[in-house]
Amino acid sequence: MNTPRLRMAGVRKSFGATQALKGVDLELPTGKVLALIGENGAGKSTLMKILSGAHPADSGEILLDGNPFKPQNPLHASESGIAMIYQELNLAPHLNVEENILLGFEPHRFGWVNRTQRSQLAQAALDRLHHSNIPLKKPVNELTIAEQQIVEIARALNRSPRVLIMDEPTSSLTQVDAENLFQVIHQLKNQGVSIIYISHFLEECREVADQFIVLRDGETIASGAMENADLNQIIQWMVGREIQEIFPEMPHKIGTPVLKLEKVKGSQKPESVSLELRKGEILGIAGLVGSGRTETVRTLFGLDRLKQGRIFIDNKESSHSTPYRRLKEGMGLLSENRKEEGLMLNRSLADNLTATHFKPFTRFGFIRENKQRQASIKWMERLHIRADNPFQAIGELSGGNQQKVAIGRLLHHEAEILLLDEPTRGIDVASKAQIYRVIGELAAQGKAILFISSYLPELFGVCDTIGVMCRGTLTAIRPTVDWTETSLMAAAIGQESENATYHV
Repeated sequence: MNTPRLRMAGVRKSFGATQALKGVDLELPTGKVLALIGENGAGKSTLMKILSGAHPADSGEILLDGNPFKPQNPLHASESGIAMIYQELNLAPHLNVEENILLGFEPHRFGWVNRTQRSQLAQAALDRLHHSNIPLKKPVNELTIAEQQIVEIARALNRSPRVLIMDEPTSSLTQVDAENLFQVIHQLKNQGVSIIYISHFLEECREVADQFIVLRDGETIASGAMENADLNQIIQWMVGREIQEIFPEMPHKIGTPVLKLEKVKGSQKPESVSLELRKGEILGIAGLVGSGRTETVRTLFGLDRLKQGRIFIDNKESSHSTPYRRLKEGMGLLSENRKEEGLMLNRSLADNLTATHFKPFTRFGFIRENKQRQASIKWMERLHIRADNPFQAIGELSGGNQQKVAIGRLLHHEAEILLLDEPTRGIDVASKAQIYRVIGELAAQGKAILFISSYLPELFGVCDTIGVMCRGTLTAIRPTVDWTETSLMAAAIGQESENATYHV
């Protein structure tokens, strides 16, 4: 019998009174992909942080190629052949792309960095991911989240790991980029690299994984071969119950236009965007990485400068504005960059939920915590946010629960126009169904929703209409029923017919 590349047995971990792992077992053969599946808070990230040296285990055993392995810290784990791509990107924002890719592993001689070789290695890593267009000398804080994710993946690949942990690696990637990544995974398997693949996209797990393991509440619930796995059964194992409908049907009526963009051009992108968003409408925006989707909503919300074009809200021109004014006008933005723009990680869950609308809880300039607590509990229950209490630090929550807090803030603010940029990024399948239902309820209440997503099934499952961006320009907006995945991708790469049908 061949010795597995990795074996974890009886791994336990507690944080105070919270038992995160309750004796988890895991086995990963050489050159195979194991899908690690579970809801937010199931223990997946904690288990991988133990393996990668970020947390010590309370008890249990880890064997790497048959030898006892006890990672002392992330550097020790990395030097031992464990590489991890975190869901929350772990880049040095003010260093450039090539410096991030080789950070800590710079080629050197006599103590001096070999800059030429560093550039060559960084470029080769990006080439493997079909992203040679990302400038090596550009600071990563000037890249989009999707481009930063590519850099994070390139950095992990450059270290030639024995075990590569991928935590939601495609959460900000388009279908094309995800398929390129799957090709790289296949190449790594042929080279003997073992991969732990964490994803809430179960169809991706089926495509790339050889085996699966399901965690729930810190325990191993099920495991087996992925080839013949029943995805509905896996979902039941994940959540402990059957989910009847991923994309719930929520009847809603589309009314008059509340937002209009005329040939909007941003400081960098977009190049030209014209659209109308109507009351009660869910308008989806698709496109490849770098197409200008995120830049469009940033320009619309006043975060980026508007260079040309006009913006109308309720038939009144409001072209040059600020985020403060947009909030006053009833517009809310959910940023794709949850970590740096979407949340205050050093503040409580309650503060984050109510940050833009404190008025109901203040008296003589002071916040009445009891009122704030009651409102926070209401949103926690509605969005099924897992937390000890409303005043728990937001940084202690799982990524998916953090995302639901960010969405809850927009709902608490009672915005009439919602700009949702990758709203289900890092959220498990049960939570996605909850979010889709909330979005449908908001549309039924007459809210106008602009929905940006790289995940085509949710665009088709949620949106009334879908527009496609290509090279900074919105090329077409049509009723969802008039699109197919093939025609949508053709438009995204610039192969759309010039006689496109525009929704007005």
